[in-house]
Amino acid sequence: MPLPATRSIHPAVPPCAERTWLDEAVARIEADFNRSSDTHLIRVELPKFPGITLYLKDESSHPTGSLKHRLARSLFLYALCNGWIGPKTAVIETSSGSTAVSEAYFARLLGLRFIAVMPRTTSPEKIAAIEFQGGECHLVHDPRSVYDEARRLAAETGGHYIDQFTYAERATDWRGNNNIAESIFSQMALEPAPIPTWLVCGAGTGGTSATLGRYVRYRRHPTRLCVADPEGSVFHRHYADRDTRNAEPGAAVIEGIGRPRVEPSFNPDVVDRMMAVPDAASVAAMQAVSAVIGKPCGGSTGTNIWACAVLISEMAARGETGSVVSLLCDSGERYRSSLYDPAWLAARGLDVARWRAAMDRFFHEGAPIT
Repeated sequence: MPLPATRSIHPAVPPCAERTWLDEAVARIEADFNRSSDTHLIRVELPKFPGITLYLKDESSHPTGSLKHRLARSLFLYALCNGWIGPKTAVIETSSGSTAVSEAYFARLLGLRFIAVMPRTTSPEKIAAIEFQGGECHLVHDPRSVYDEARRLAAETGGHYIDQFTYAERATDWRGNNNIAESIFSQMALEPAPIPTWLVCGAGTGGTSATLGRYVRYRRHPTRLCVADPEGSVFHRHYADRDTRNAEPGAAVIEGIGRPRVEPSFNPDVVDRMMAVPDAASVAAMQAVSAVIGKPCGGSTGTNIWACAVLISEMAARGETGSVVSLLCDSGERYRSSLYDPAWLAARGLDVARWRAAMDRFFHEGAPIT
């Protein structure tokens, strides 16, 4: 008996046009990446801590001004290659600002509509930056509602909720491909202590910490990963007790890191240590390091720096030498009306004076931070 004939099943709409558009979209993103140089690794001098050096990966020099530029590029490529974004797809995102700025940039690069769902407390500078890139801002009163509102808008527009909080840890190739971890270790190659003792970052989605933690394990480096977390965030609570999955929303003022719920992309198992940092300490460290390097930094950088200062103080107390590498996440220019405004800080009960004095003594006198 002859075999039955093979049947080819074709979609109702030929995919050729969309595949051509997809090829062009990926090519545009890759060309944009090819035009961009890597971000600088700034050496921060610590003359009172001989043998210990602090480095900051300056992510503010990306075209959209923050660490989230890397994530946005990866998220768009991931969504494109999974077939979730087409030539007429509206792209929706939940964000505290910086990711949305970067995603609006890539949406405009591809000629797509972009809508950012954000808390009303997002800084005016970030809202303006999103709109400058051609994005639309959809502000909500309750930060807990951003996820459902993004899904609603995606259904209403026939768009795609790109969902950084779910896909951040899988959209980036953590083994290499010029991710932030590979870039750091490449740039450290000629330094006195090329393999860092500590890497320090915050967690917003959890994507950066997942990339760093996986990479050092994959490359078999002895480097340890510390995640610095605002005191009001849930991540450090979840790290200590995996049953804890929620915290009071709006408890922290540091944008970009810290969350009221444990996000799907956060992987505590690749983190060696978590450090809860008070908001006032983050602001003080932001101010202090900005003065040391001559460049205004944002609040999440301050959170990182406070944790770095604690780790460096502990290393010095044990007589250890080595390097500590962290991230300069974005520019302080985005926070002129908030974290850099004394009246704004006072209205929230943030007295940073004693924290700032401690950071100044750390940098200039070698006084330990404990």
